Amino acid sequence: MNSYVFKASAYTLVVGGWLGSAVTFAAQTELQPVMVTANKIEQEQEQVPASLSVISGEDLRKGAIDDLARLAQVTPGFTFQPFGQSGTNLPVVRGLTSSPTAFSSSMLMLVDGVPTLMAQGFDHNLLGVERVEVLRGPQSTLYGRNAEAGVLSIHTRQPGSQPYARIEAGVGSRDQRTLSADASTALIPDTLYAGVSGQWLEQDGFIDNRYLGGKADDRERHSARMVLRWTPSLASEINLRYSRQDYRDGASLWGALTERHRDVRSGTPSWNHSSGRSLSLDVLHEFDSGLKLRSITARNDFYDRLQQDTDFMPADLFHLRRNYHMNTLSQEFRLEGQWGDNQWLLGAYADRDDHDLSYQQKLPARLTQTDVTVGGNTTALFGQWLAPLTDRWTLTLGARVEQDKVHIDPAIGSSQSDKWQRFTPKLALQYEWQPDAYLYGSYAEGFRAGGFNAFASAANYPGYEPEKVKTYEVGAKGWLDDKRLRYSAALYWMDISDMQVQQIIQPGLVYITNAASARSTGLDVEAEYLFDESWRVVSSVGLNRTRFERFSEGSNDYKGNRNPFAPDFTAHLSLRYDAPAGWYAQGGVSAIGKTYLDSANQYSRGGYGLIDLNAGYDFSHYGISAYVKNAGDKRFDAVGYLSGTARVYSPPREIGLRLSYEM
Repeated sequence: MNSYVFKASAYTLVVGGWLGSAVTFAAQTELQPVMVTANKIEQEQEQVPASLSVISGEDLRKGAIDDLARLAQVTPGFTFQPFGQSGTNLPVVRGLTSSPTAFSSSMLMLVDGVPTLMAQGFDHNLLGVERVEVLRGPQSTLYGRNAEAGVLSIHTRQPGSQPYARIEAGVGSRDQRTLSADASTALIPDTLYAGVSGQWLEQDGFIDNRYLGGKADDRERHSARMVLRWTPSLASEINLRYSRQDYRDGASLWGALTERHRDVRSGTPSWNHSSGRSLSLDVLHEFDSGLKLRSITARNDFYDRLQQDTDFMPADLFHLRRNYHMNTLSQEFRLEGQWGDNQWLLGAYADRDDHDLSYQQKLPARLTQTDVTVGGNTTALFGQWLAPLTDRWTLTLGARVEQDKVHIDPAIGSSQSDKWQRFTPKLALQYEWQPDAYLYGSYAEGFRAGGFNAFASAANYPGYEPEKVKTYEVGAKGWLDDKRLRYSAALYWMDISDMQVQQIIQPGLVYITNAASARSTGLDVEAEYLFDESWRVVSSVGLNRTRFERFSEGSNDYKGNRNPFAPDFTAHLSLRYDAPAGWYAQGGVSAIGKTYLDSANQYSRGGYGLIDLNAGYDFSHYGISAYVKNAGDKRFDAVGYLSGTARVYSPPREIGLRLSYEM
């Protein structure tokens, strides 16, 4: 899903006589090579010996992909749990995911190199993004804890010498209103640059509150990002970045288990006033010898503030309230260089977590509250070596040594701490069996951090160990038909041990343990084909089979059951036409297989397919586009969420129109 390179003869069209200007277009005859940094060094996409998807900023815009859920739909083997709350997303990659109370994630998200290590704050509106890289499979060797299943890396557009501005306004279903802007300019030519972007969005909900009236789940979001880029010399670059996003939502997308009409009868107010903030300093310097030194210092804060009715009735029998402040400070240094034809990378990483958690639960007979502080710190050394063995064979070796410490300090109860050391290797061998065609095989290990059950006060906050993954992968990728076709395929086998699962220890007492092991096997396939100068088709398929090898809960044996939230099948197919006159049209179909919501495989969300349509016209500096999401108005509720007590409603069809100005 990448931009085109323009080759062949150019031709000129006059777009509308009233504009009084001619626009020159070029015929597109081949797909464009894309440079990525998935291995923390610059490589062409096809030279990375791993399952990697790349989505360009143009594809995001023309595909109306404006959130991570839509991004996952076009990426094989990547989905999200149906959590239903803005600002918190739990990724599912190759059958692996995590619990929201683990405060860790199976996939690491990076925004311009700044890590998000948990589901809280795992969000982005994809405004001002240059490209997105989705790397599947364990990446803990380079990225450490919580990259056990993959990495989502978002690269925003850098301000440059030329002024840039794009303003967009939109309207849509349920009285949706959006206004966004992305702009940059040079403050001091060739030395100092500034960029800003922001978005305001409001939309009415779709869940009727039959007791209080109106909609229960209205949505409002404000976001802003700023960057100051300084290039004191040709060899140095410094970026200071700040971003924040604020949510002023109504209820989560939850309802009663038996309610099918997207209704609640809640008398208890439900709201989400969460907020995320990030500040980072990114310094890059290239020495005369060719060595590159990079430092990324970052602070991430997420405030999870929510009240949610969970009985969905007028009487206040059950509700929950969260007031969390999660803070992570991180520092990474890395040195990159070449030794002959070999490329090498050495790095050091450290972070510190401080999470203040206050959780309140209303029960019919009482109101309970838990106040705890959980945290820890990580230190690691890592390295990678890329060695061309011959003209066609390339070897990649990597290793990481990491120590993780965690602690819990409850308001009532005793403090506890634990620590672990991990050695995480990686090996990949790639063969260019013919020009622009590669085969590879790899072995990699990954892990997800351990911790303490912050809300299991009755059991004195028991701890759990890191989850560990060993993966074997073989793949093929490259070009065909004079670079009109880009393809990739990866077959993998994963062994998951000390698997972190939620276990019912006794009635009313549920917490995370290492009670399971599992196997995950699957196939990721992607293909992109440019039929002629204007037509392009993109397709992907993700097959995954994640099954428990061992998991007993009391008298229940879950061996052979599916891991919760892990579908066996994902797929996407889209066709786009880019006309020489400036207009475009795209239609796409995305499908996800049946997903179970619990380890017993009793509750589920059925498999479903979604149809999305987009069309637009760009002329001079202006643009107009229209989209239809879920054109078939397909229902795909998650029935039996929260241990069988709730239903997560799926959003209905949405139609929208957007107007833009770009210079």
